[in-house]
Amino acid sequence: MIGFRILKRRRKVAEALVARTKGLPVANISDSMSRLFAGGSTLRPMHSGGGVAGPAFTVRTRPNDNLMIHKAFDIAEPGDVVVVDAGGELTHALVGELMLSHARKRGIAGVVINGAVRDSGWIAAQDYPVYAAGVTHRGPYKDGPGEINVPLAIGGMVIEPGDLIVGDEDGFVALPYDHAEAILAAAWKKNEAENKQMTAILAGNSDRAWVDASLAKLGCEIEK
Repeated sequence: MIGFRILKRRRKVAEALVARTKGLPVANISDSMSRLFAGGSTLRPMHSGGGVAGPAFTVRTRPNDNLMIHKAFDIAEPGDVVVVDAGGELTHALVGELMLSHARKRGIAGVVINGAVRDSGWIAAQDYPVYAAGVTHRGPYKDGPGEINVPLAIGGMVIEPGDLIVGDEDGFVALPYDHAEAILAAAWKKNEAENKQMTAILAGNSDRAWVDASLAKLGCEIEK
């Protein structure tokens, strides 16, 4: 039944690919995806720091209801990142200390909630990756409906079950399963180029000629 179903995930990115994200800023990945894809600027890291990477285990739930999130935390595989689209509604918190402790104990790599959380002080003191759109003390309902392992769209970014989720202090991004390897290769090249640029900046040898060249090309009037 559409709207209330639990599907099997058909594929997921390999552990070796997940490992290749270590030390790679999300900004480099984002730039390598034409700067078109992002999980929305409102979804911020709520934990004390550190990133997350793993296959997406997706949940779509009715706003303010967490029944299907409970089920997802019970059946997601170790290393998964549970990504929940609750429509960005912030009236009721969908997860807190108890649920997140359960998820962590089961080996779930992290949690993304397009909705609200509670026990924010506890979350902020932990290094367990939690991304959310807001905080409220008001608890959720547990009536459903909802769907597990279906495509989501958060902030205009489509997330398929098994896609590669990568997050850091700037937010998170989803790399499509079929393109994840190529995106990571481009992102690492971008990272290497930025490291060389930083070396030049610190040495006082940064080439800034491109700024005036761009202004001239765009026809900017510069008073002499």
